[in-house]
Amino acid sequence: MEATRCLRLSSFILLLGFFVAVSWYPLIDHLISQPELLGCTTPWCTSKNHTHIPKLNKPPDTPLHPLDPLTIQEINKVRAILSNYEPFSLSFPSIHSLSLDEPVKTQITLSSMEFNKSIMARGVEFSDLSCVTPSPGWYGPHEEGRRIIKVLCFSSQGTPNFYMRPIEGLTVTVDLDSKEVVKITDRGRAISVPTATNTDYRYTAQDRPPEMDPINPISMEQAKGPSFRVEDGHIVKWANWEFHLKADQRAGMIISRAVVRDSETGEPRSVMYKGFASELLVPYMDPDEGRYFRTYMDAGEFGLGATAMSLVPLNDCPRNSYYMDGLFVAADGRPFVQPSMICVFERYAGDIGWRHSELPINGFQIRESRPKVTLVARMAASVGNYDYIFDWEFQTDGLIRVKSNLVVKTFKFTSSALRCNEIRYLRSIGRLSGMLMVKGSPYENAYQVPNREDMSGPMVSENAIGVVHDHFMTFHLDMDIDGYNNSFAKVNLVKEETLPGQSPRKSYLKAKRHVAKTESDAQIKLKLYDPSEFHIVNPSRLSRLGNPTGYKIVPGGNAASLLDLHDPPQIRGAFTNNQIWVTPYNRSAQWAGGLLVYQSKGEDTLAVWSAMNRRIENKDIVMWYTLGFHHIPCQEDFPVMPTVTASFDLKPVNFFESNPILRAKPNFENDLPICRPASSY
Repeated sequence: MEATRCLRLSSFILLLGFFVAVSWYPLIDHLISQPELLGCTTPWCTSKNHTHIPKLNKPPDTPLHPLDPLTIQEINKVRAILSNYEPFSLSFPSIHSLSLDEPVKTQITLSSMEFNKSIMARGVEFSDLSCVTPSPGWYGPHEEGRRIIKVLCFSSQGTPNFYMRPIEGLTVTVDLDSKEVVKITDRGRAISVPTATNTDYRYTAQDRPPEMDPINPISMEQAKGPSFRVEDGHIVKWANWEFHLKADQRAGMIISRAVVRDSETGEPRSVMYKGFASELLVPYMDPDEGRYFRTYMDAGEFGLGATAMSLVPLNDCPRNSYYMDGLFVAADGRPFVQPSMICVFERYAGDIGWRHSELPINGFQIRESRPKVTLVARMAASVGNYDYIFDWEFQTDGLIRVKSNLVVKTFKFTSSALRCNEIRYLRSIGRLSGMLMVKGSPYENAYQVPNREDMSGPMVSENAIGVVHDHFMTFHLDMDIDGYNNSFAKVNLVKEETLPGQSPRKSYLKAKRHVAKTESDAQIKLKLYDPSEFHIVNPSRLSRLGNPTGYKIVPGGNAASLLDLHDPPQIRGAFTNNQIWVTPYNRSAQWAGGLLVYQSKGEDTLAVWSAMNRRIENKDIVMWYTLGFHHIPCQEDFPVMPTVTASFDLKPVNFFESNPILRAKPNFENDLPICRPASSY
């Protein structure tokens, strides 16, 4: 319905200009309202008596056709606009008439038969048509001075998982300012739309359980309730931690002013001023005309908070979770609420905080162990076909673990390409899951492919190729270790050879510390055979043993971009050229891909700022860390992909005088509720 609304905005007596980022929200059903902009002239498009639209007994909330009369909501909006107009603030005028300013004829239905013929030639019904509007990237001077979007279409016949049924080879380029179709590429009419068989991932659609023994429900019970509390809606206090937590339309979730209490003195000590996911880069590896531009920057182009869905209790988050809403601005400038988009909960999964046992050689009977209970702040963004689940996990030993999980999934949403809103940006475990964005193939299986070397990925189902792609997530980590003035130190493990006759050993490792003077010193590419630790330290605060207090970043599994540095998506995503960067603090430099990302050319990225090579020793500095996934799809990713996880740790190093959880209390049997299976009789 968004395209219809676009063509109707001029019906307002007073025209408003408003500026919002293009994103994939609000999320509603099919793009069945879009053919009028694509030149649809079939009876389905031009008739107000569409057989698929139920008759209504009351005026609809939204227009069903560009030429429908004004709705109650539109009339109320006009009145609200006039009421806020200063000349009418004291005395509201008498309205003589209010009518629709109809769009020009070329924007309804006579300009593009090509699109309609292409859809009909593939045997796809318009009622089953689902179209999405991924961002177009930037690919040269022919796009200068134009705000464009690419429209990709799918068939949702027989499945809610329309991403598995691409209409291959059909791409529509739309000018968002003129609301005109500027180009239609149609090179795939010979490629069948993949079948809908076995693509529905919903629990209610499954006809039989998996071939495995059932797992009984499991949950962590807290008889006395959770140990954390949330004050003033955003201040989270738990164990020895305190931090500010909020939802953000672009970053999704922001952790600020994280302090940990000193285990010896009780002093609250600063660890991190601000941490969040700054940008995501997802380049697909297919150079075809209809696919080369599929290189997305999910935070800046769509918004991790704007695309966040309400979390599912007992599945996304356990019992005793605290839920936090997001309050954002909608496309029309009005506030809207993303309910329950963040949850906070304590986690215990049988992990061990620390332990040691002694063999009874000297008569000691020692078995000491402590459970690891952690606090998690979680949110999940559904950016198109992928879900990104972000966890910030706080441990009592001072460690912060950031996880990013990727889950591929899908839902139906309207095409924001044809919305009339201006496109201006005013502005961690990582888990990933969701749906693949498959490519239609004329072949049912790999046996039929004459040259497999030409495929952009492996077959994941009949007539469906899983295109190889990457996911990169760059985190903004404004570390303030015991204050603002910090330094970045690289601690290398270097092989030293023994002198002749010195030792039976031939070699050993030695730690050598190098404090980065400038930004170029702190540009790090991780290397397996150049092992190093990377510390943020406060050189002015020393431990009792003379070591500077600090935190180190501990990388987990990672991946680096392999694209050519001059490839357009890599120019825009140059913040992935290194895994670690360190820059001087700058309040206006928070987004690794630049403030204004849509159709950006890479002129305002982290790589550009860092090229200034400013001094960073003993200053207020920000560390940036990029974790990544190379995704080579496989059959197990179809029709919905199991979660993939990557993470990194922020770990104290000489921050505490000794083990901060040495005196932690162990669990005893009487501390826990007694839970037994229900009686069978």
